[in-house]
Amino acid sequence: MKSQEITKRWVDFFVSKGHTAVPSASLVSSDPSLLFTVAGMVPFIPYLTAREEPPYSRATSVQKCIRTGDIEEVGKTARHGTFFQMCGNFSFGDYFKEDAIKFAFELLTKSVDDGGYGLPAERLWVTVYEEDDEAKELWLKNTGIPAERIQRMGKSDNYWHTGQPGPAGPCSEIYYDRGPEYGIEGGPIADETRYIEIWNLVFMQYQIENVRSKVDFDIVGELPNKNIDTGLGMERLAMILQGVENMYETDQVRPVIDKAAELSGKEYTSAETAEDPHHTDDVRMRVVADHIRSALMLIADGVAPSNEGRGYVLRRLIRRAVRAMRLLGVESACLPELLPVSRDAMKGVYPVVDTDFARISRIAYAEEKAFLRTIASGTARLEDAVAESKAAGVPLSGADAFTLHDTYGFPIDLTLEMAEEAGLKVDEAGFRALMLEQRQRAQADAKGKKGGHADLAAYQELLGEGDTVFTGYDELEGESRVRGIVSGGRRISHASTGDEIELVLNETPFYAEAGGQSADTGLITGDGFVVEVLDVQRPVKGLSVHKAIVREGEIAGDALVRAAVDRERRHAAEQAHTGTHIVHAALHQILGPEATQRGSFNKAGYLRFDFAWGEGLSAATRSEIEEVSNIAIRNNYRVDTKVMGLAEAKALGAMALFGENYGSEVRVVEIDGAWSRELCGGTHVSNTSLIGSLSLLGEQSVGSGNRRVEAFVGLDAFRHLAAERALVTELTELLKVPSGQLADRISSTLNKLKATEKELDRLRKEQLAAAAANLVGTARDAAGVRVIAHDAGQVGGADDLRNLALDLRNRLGSEASTVAVAGVSNDRPIILVATNEAAREIGVKAGALVKIAAGILGGGGGGKDDVAQGGGTDAGKVTDALSAVVDAIGKR
Repeated sequence: MKSQEITKRWVDFFVSKGHTAVPSASLVSSDPSLLFTVAGMVPFIPYLTAREEPPYSRATSVQKCIRTGDIEEVGKTARHGTFFQMCGNFSFGDYFKEDAIKFAFELLTKSVDDGGYGLPAERLWVTVYEEDDEAKELWLKNTGIPAERIQRMGKSDNYWHTGQPGPAGPCSEIYYDRGPEYGIEGGPIADETRYIEIWNLVFMQYQIENVRSKVDFDIVGELPNKNIDTGLGMERLAMILQGVENMYETDQVRPVIDKAAELSGKEYTSAETAEDPHHTDDVRMRVVADHIRSALMLIADGVAPSNEGRGYVLRRLIRRAVRAMRLLGVESACLPELLPVSRDAMKGVYPVVDTDFARISRIAYAEEKAFLRTIASGTARLEDAVAESKAAGVPLSGADAFTLHDTYGFPIDLTLEMAEEAGLKVDEAGFRALMLEQRQRAQADAKGKKGGHADLAAYQELLGEGDTVFTGYDELEGESRVRGIVSGGRRISHASTGDEIELVLNETPFYAEAGGQSADTGLITGDGFVVEVLDVQRPVKGLSVHKAIVREGEIAGDALVRAAVDRERRHAAEQAHTGTHIVHAALHQILGPEATQRGSFNKAGYLRFDFAWGEGLSAATRSEIEEVSNIAIRNNYRVDTKVMGLAEAKALGAMALFGENYGSEVRVVEIDGAWSRELCGGTHVSNTSLIGSLSLLGEQSVGSGNRRVEAFVGLDAFRHLAAERALVTELTELLKVPSGQLADRISSTLNKLKATEKELDRLRKEQLAAAAANLVGTARDAAGVRVIAHDAGQVGGADDLRNLALDLRNRLGSEASTVAVAGVSNDRPIILVATNEAAREIGVKAGALVKIAAGILGGGGGGKDDVAQGGGTDAGKVTDALSAVVDAIGKR
């Protein structure tokens, strides 16, 4: 079923159920906090949150969306894509759980002839929120899905809220079982690769307050009007209905992959694992197809390439696509070949990409042309630098590589590739060091701009009355006076309910973000007003600026106030900050003093620590770091803060960690005396036992020579460990083994699976080899050339056909011979032609024959004169394609 038909059936079904069909909103979100529309429900947020009265009680849409947060994963998994379409149905105080469940099950399982998607009910699994007994009973009552295929999950998976006080509710997700070849049994809890989520039903029924985290909030009551918000991933459903391996092979994306393969002469094989020799090229082709489509849709919605915001995202998408094609061997302009293919695939659903293609293509082609000029100019500079370095007998300097990157926009990986082709190494460490210096300068600049859009003159004027006195080391509440209110870059005399302001006090207990510690939040109150503090920054040195919103009343520019920090949040941030110092000390103890800090961030319950180290940490080392850290917490070490001269602090061995210019007096934070001694302006717990516990989440590279560890502390650490314990318990129950034998059982199961796959592959190859002996007798004469034209039916992939064709060619001997074999893999036809030397001498070329056959199959192909491969989209034309090869040989 084509994507256009999938979306049409969606809208038709819900319109028949009384929903209003709402056209897709623009990819450019009207929400000022979002660059793009990132989910199907975004246009309906004002209605779902009761900020606006909805013009209908039921609605349905197919919303185009863009997400680029995980752009580096594009092409590597079956589900990561930057552009996607979310099919949604919504109820605003009308129907609720039962009808939402009925609608979903009916549409998914109703026969294709009756307007549904025809999914077998026995392949569907459902998850519900662990406490939502009602949803489970409704699934059992209305669908016939047995209880063993309805699984319970916690808040992190099956509970929705915006992250702010307001509407919230449990979710119920529908999964499709792709079959045992995709993973282990046991439902979504066991394997979300085999069991792929296709539809999420959100039941908005509660009002929540005091949102502390994704899973920690207070339910204060039920909503007067309960809402339904559901989302079905169109591309995921298309994968299933079209029988393809991933979203890139669906009908709206695959044509671009085929075109990229044709242009590059590479074979696309659907490789999913890095061990597959085709994986690198396959990922590049998937990146091309994804990014070309996203660029097409963004330009259609009015986005133009630039160096900031939405325009930068578009520019990056286009340049990544061009770069991927270059790595595939295509160095000339490729968008004029690729963009029309994407247009043709998308215009059925979005006619604007066709009607406005002249404008869209003009913008896209100009961007590619500019990037190719960048590469060309950088190439000339690179060639000069390579010649100079070769003459001097030294590697290409880091400074030259940095200049190419910074001045010409030349990617470092392209510099490395081209230098290697010239037989020259690159001082990559020197390049990374210069990049680090640039980042540090940018961070310093950003620190000076933390006043947002406000004119620094307003801050300088306020600073003229003296530095802000920070009292937060000793107290979390205190009296103060407003020194000034800033709004829109200028001082104002007063502010009223709803106004977003920047507030400066003479004294404040609020910690301004610095040294990796996030800012405090809380309340500033006074006679007749309440102001909520959302953030605190230092746009100019010495001045703390409270970014806030007036919740009640009116505040004057000289008002007396009481400032009160959110105590729980501060304590959790202090746990994390002291935890950061403990992790640093543990790294020194285990790895040595060269594991020095390169950056950190800590907020309530969470810490991130970057350090200098040249290789990944083993599991045993990570465990040791975690153990040393928790022993320090258990030992209840005293945390002391001392103010002393900078020279004295250095003499004590205190480490200066965040690259700032220190004054003559500094704060030194000690944990158990010399065990940890650092210069630090942040806030800390008084004893390490107050942290509770520390749980490392993982470790990764963050650039050459730098590593990063992340951890939860306090209650967040406990919740993390509890979740892991629950997972282990579920696995032990599923696999029927004690937890101590879990790793062995999983390893054994995987080994058996691999062995089975290997045996199946061996048997398939044996069958093909056996068939080859019989096929030699079917060779026919075509104008003096012996020809075998064979339909192999279902095959494992192109490699099977290649092996069969080469085997047959060898068996036919030295007289002029040609072999054409075709088959179907993943519902797509593949054809492979092989010629021997005698056939080529009389003008029979495999590449030319493949192009003829692939054209009949609705695709393309190419290759060398001796062996060539092609494919297409119409598996029903395999016989015609093979006949065309025989005819072409006979008529040459």
